[in-house]
Amino acid sequence: MRHEDFEELVRQAFDALPGEFLRRLDNVDVLVRDWPTEEQLEANHVGPDERLFGLYEGVPLTDRDGYNMVLPDTITIFQGPIEQACGSPREMVDEVHHTVVHEFAHHFGISDEDLEGWGVA
Repeated sequence: MRHEDFEELVRQAFDALPGEFLRRLDNVDVLVRDWPTEEQLEANHVGPDERLFGLYEGVPLTDRDGYNMVLPDTITIFQGPIEQACGSPREMVDEVHHTVVHEFAHHFGISDEDLEGWGVA
């Protein structure tokens, strides 16, 4: 898929989030990259047989005390791993949406364990 088309999928996934949540986004940039870096993989304990579809890097809203004058948090969606894992355009749309929701949840302080417990990890 062309990078521009993938970026549009990510944009659509964010636009589909409820407005009350979007209004609470604070100091966050959304990036689309082809692949995670080795540093990102290592820092997140991603093994050689695993894929990293998205990554939230920053300070969740629940941990912000005296938070000001800082660089934006980032939510990065990785095109390459998602394309590798998906067998159809529909699967890609679904995976991008799922990944955006997952990373967006981290901005609100929701952990992977919480997401797994809710069946949405």
